[in-house]
Amino acid sequence: MTDAPPKGPLDGVRVIDLTTVMFGPYCTQILAEMGADVIKIEQPAGDSSRQTGPSKTPGMAGGYLTKARNKRSIMLDLKQPEGRAVFQRLIAGADAFVHNIRPKPAARIGVDYETVSAIKPDIVYCAATGFRPDGPYADKAAYDDLIQGLSGFAALNGKVSGGEPRYAPSVIVDKVSGLFASYAVAMALFHRERTGEGQRVDVGMFEAFTAFLMQEHLQGRAFDPPIGPAGYSRLLTTHRRPYPTADGYICVVPYTDRHWRAFFRLVGRPELAADERFASLRERTKNIDALYGIVAEVLPAKTTAEWLTLMTEADIAAMQMHDVDSVIDDPHIKAVGLFQVMEHPTEGKVRYIESPVRFSKTPGGFRRHADRQGESSVPVLEEIGYSADEIAAMIESGVTKDGR
Repeated sequence: MTDAPPKGPLDGVRVIDLTTVMFGPYCTQILAEMGADVIKIEQPAGDSSRQTGPSKTPGMAGGYLTKARNKRSIMLDLKQPEGRAVFQRLIAGADAFVHNIRPKPAARIGVDYETVSAIKPDIVYCAATGFRPDGPYADKAAYDDLIQGLSGFAALNGKVSGGEPRYAPSVIVDKVSGLFASYAVAMALFHRERTGEGQRVDVGMFEAFTAFLMQEHLQGRAFDPPIGPAGYSRLLTTHRRPYPTADGYICVVPYTDRHWRAFFRLVGRPELAADERFASLRERTKNIDALYGIVAEVLPAKTTAEWLTLMTEADIAAMQMHDVDSVIDDPHIKAVGLFQVMEHPTEGKVRYIESPVRFSKTPGGFRRHADRQGESSVPVLEEIGYSADEIAAMIESGVTKDGR
């Protein structure tokens, strides 16, 4: 790229990233897109997500290319004293540190809050773990599937499918938790900017995703004692789904009283507007299964395109259904540039996911391609004051790796 990349709102912030897989790396991906200098520490085995999915070069899987762009990779063996000494020097020059290591192992390798804050008292320290440390699950391992089950999400999926509990076909817990962690780090940095104070931030997958899920599903359990069960009925009918049409599927959501009256006229059932079961939002919610059943019954009469035209004319929210291949070519997605094809120096043409958030003054975005493991080890070590001989000795001993 010939032009200087646009600055993001976190320009000038340095983040040390000791995370793997999705939860932590998604958090630091967002921070990097917003301009932070993210130095990704990889232990000798490397981030396992380098190997997940299709790749042209070992260690450079497609999904990893997006998560690791804008970050600099340094390989560091934290089990060796020399590696921990490098880590401490990195911390001394950092604004924030993010890791996803459970409390006991974190303490063993010297990345616990007490050790890190003693080096840099004003650091923003984010522990992105399965469970917050003040509960009985603190040292348990956590993966997306486990938290989908533990939070109640898998059970909800079973209710709407009419069958067994199911996991969503997405690492939704990791990504939601990563969003929580990214805004938590940004807020703590804002507090530090105002006061000069660093602090510890704990983001647990279980707590973050349960809070996210229960926003709409707390329902009757919002009261103590409860006045009804948890679970939002509109979301739990088996008829809430993309609806079959004459030639495919459509997603349609009549919502207000006006929408439903228009919908009933459109499908040739105007008498339903006077049906007490459907006359108000409260009654529709109580009778949602019957209501959505009617929607499913009438939509196969026309093609998706025909319904889209009619729904648009009636000002009823409706859209075509994509799959994960076709959405990439959606005309709106293309127009806003959510996916960008770029030439990677070793991987050829790659498709990146741009930040979905736009800032008018500090847009951030692409600055550098994903590194190979340890590609930035030598430049970063030079930046923090190590000599060529010291770096060579560390490479020889396996403390670090020159991945250039």
